[in-house]
Amino acid sequence: MLREDLWTVRADPLPPSLWTRWLPHGVLCLAAFGITVGDIAQLQDNAGLAFGWAFSVGLAQGGAVVLGLWRPVPAWWLSLGATVVGAVGVRHMLLGREASGFTWPWTTGGIIAHLLVLLLLALRVPTRVSGEALAVTALVTYVVQGLWGAPDYESTGLLAVSLFTVAFILGTALRGRREARAELVEQTTLTAEERARRTLLEERSRIARELHDVVAHHMSVISIQAQVAPHLVKDPPEELKENLAGIRQNALDALTELRRVLGVLRSEHPDAPETPDGPGTGAAPDAPQPTLDRLDALVANTRAAGLAVTTEITGERRPLPQGVELSAYRIVQEALSNVLRHAPGARATVRIAYEPDGLWVEVVNSRPTRPAPPSTGAGHGLLGMRERVAMLGGSMTAHPWHWNGFKVSAFLPDTPPAGAPDTRALLGRDPGPRATTDRDHIIHFEDGPA
Repeated sequence: MLREDLWTVRADPLPPSLWTRWLPHGVLCLAAFGITVGDIAQLQDNAGLAFGWAFSVGLAQGGAVVLGLWRPVPAWWLSLGATVVGAVGVRHMLLGREASGFTWPWTTGGIIAHLLVLLLLALRVPTRVSGEALAVTALVTYVVQGLWGAPDYESTGLLAVSLFTVAFILGTALRGRREARAELVEQTTLTAEERARRTLLEERSRIARELHDVVAHHMSVISIQAQVAPHLVKDPPEELKENLAGIRQNALDALTELRRVLGVLRSEHPDAPETPDGPGTGAAPDAPQPTLDRLDALVANTRAAGLAVTTEITGERRPLPQGVELSAYRIVQEALSNVLRHAPGARATVRIAYEPDGLWVEVVNSRPTRPAPPSTGAGHGLLGMRERVAMLGGSMTAHPWHWNGFKVSAFLPDTPPAGAPDTRALLGRDPGPRATTDRDHIIHFEDGPA
């Protein structure tokens, strides 16, 4: 354990202070310079060591402080080694009576240097490692002073070990405080995220309740009234029965879609698979998504609503990825809904062209024959189309056409290009057609990839 903790040269740089930035680094560098100069003078003038010996020891002790800013464990070894070398030289002078009464085995500069190094070490390594370093320092001091010894000196071993213990306790406390603060910040962040998630779930539950209590009720009433209406008229014509049957079927389809949306809103993890525990632990049921196989039914439904629609399909029909099929169906559905809403009396043409590398979808309508009623949509219809095309890596244009008409054209590639978004998100939670307003018909998208 000692070898793993202390026999290493790993880097552990001291981070800059939050408020004073690099001021502590500058202060420690100045302290290292003062330790070097003071220790050289003390060893050379008072202990009588040669300049080369004194300079090496003083430079090593000052350099250990600077090294401790980035590599505290090697800095501790350097400081301890320099102290031992200096103690050996001073002991030789004490034996020759050339340094009588000198502080030994720790010089003043050596105590200050090792004090700072131990403080830097305790600030950045686990308590066990800094405790081992303190124990080794105390052991070396005891061996040099207590077992080896020297004549006629002023003992500094006890004072040095006491000061080193204070530095160890202070550094450990500051390190624990820093870690506690970081953990508090992390817990605060997690709490805020959890609160936001709970708020989101509560809001989604509230929306689900409102949709269930209001929209589902009205759609159910529409379905029942459409079913009962033919019985209130004597000998109702077949055309009226068909229209009422279409109204009822549309209401039932809307209720089915609404139930699926409510399942998504009520689920905590909409992308997770459904489990027997209900929507709270999984996704809403994966209802079959519409594809181009249902295009004829969509066109027939639109015609029943009073819009003249023609379809043109060119190219050899083939199976396409589900994302392409779904997006093509939704684009046609949204475009026809826009024509019904904003161009009453117009004629629409749906063109589907199967290309070798993808699918062209085009919906063109003529100019309206009467003014459009005010729209209450949200204004995101064309933006929703744009998002679908972008997810598949295709291109889209939507702009006015000849004589006050409008044209929506999109190309959906068969294989998304490298780096395109994953379409599984689109398949897993199809947002369905979006409501639009008149603003959608004055937005002009340029040609090119989304």
